[in-house]
Amino acid sequence: MTSKSCTLIGAPVQSGASQPGCVMGPDAFRTARLAETLGDLGHSVSDIGNVTANDLPDVTHANGAIHDLAQTVAWAKALETAAFDAAQSSDMPIFLGGDHSLSIGTVPGIARHWASKDRPLFVLWLDAHPDFHTLDSTSSGNLHGTPVAYFSGLPGFDVYPPLAAPVDPANLCMLGIRSVDPAENAALAEREVDVSDMRAIDEHGIAAPLRAFLERVREADGALHVSLDVDFLEPSIAPAVGTTVPGGATFREAHLVMEMLCDSGLVTSLDMVELNPFLDERGRTASLMVDLCASLMGRKVLDRQTKRF
Repeated sequence: MTSKSCTLIGAPVQSGASQPGCVMGPDAFRTARLAETLGDLGHSVSDIGNVTANDLPDVTHANGAIHDLAQTVAWAKALETAAFDAAQSSDMPIFLGGDHSLSIGTVPGIARHWASKDRPLFVLWLDAHPDFHTLDSTSSGNLHGTPVAYFSGLPGFDVYPPLAAPVDPANLCMLGIRSVDPAENAALAEREVDVSDMRAIDEHGIAAPLRAFLERVREADGALHVSLDVDFLEPSIAPAVGTTVPGGATFREAHLVMEMLCDSGLVTSLDMVELNPFLDERGRTASLMVDLCASLMGRKVLDRQTKRF
């Protein structure tokens, strides 16, 4: 892979989740040597620290289940600006979460940047959940379940920041899905989002749907944002997440996805989300996520050293 300028942006968001701990995620990635790992691969790395969201708007919603709405909206505004700015000056902005509600800000900011370049943004959503709830349909009130519906331009998000460049639902691909609420299922079917759940992956493998999606991105001269949630992975190899769902991607499947993305040369930005260090085991989930990022950024199988005792 050609050397890239990588910008690390911490997003210590936990307002969108029900379980505390994601606020520690950015520093866990740093402790797991993400910057050093990317540097060893020949990339230039700049860590600009953590974004802050201090100005809470006066917003409410009729859905009484929703919690921390003002905090989430404040994060969305701050991260949209940070993402747009980072995309202006960096080959590869990498957002270190934080819960998945951070994508309420990061994806719109990245989409605004690419719209200014007259290129469509595509999004690869690697997650156990589609996060396709609206503010009306969420019963848990956890706003990390709403980002994709929002940045895809679904109605009902008047209290969220206005979108400068919504992502066309036809430009979405979801891999690893295995926990979908009925309201999300109906909304996904109505918009014909490209979803490969674990049943489809079990039957056909993970490479075929990803290869088809990447070809669509290439044909459209699109930019590709990847949003990688810890719960995309099998919980036995990545326990540090508050929303574990059995039957996730294996170690080999996850690395294959990242290596195919690297080979494509299409990825322009990345979210790494839902790492909850409080739930980790001696940092192994953080280390695995860093290794997956390394595969995305050029590390090959033959580059991996085996410890010999």
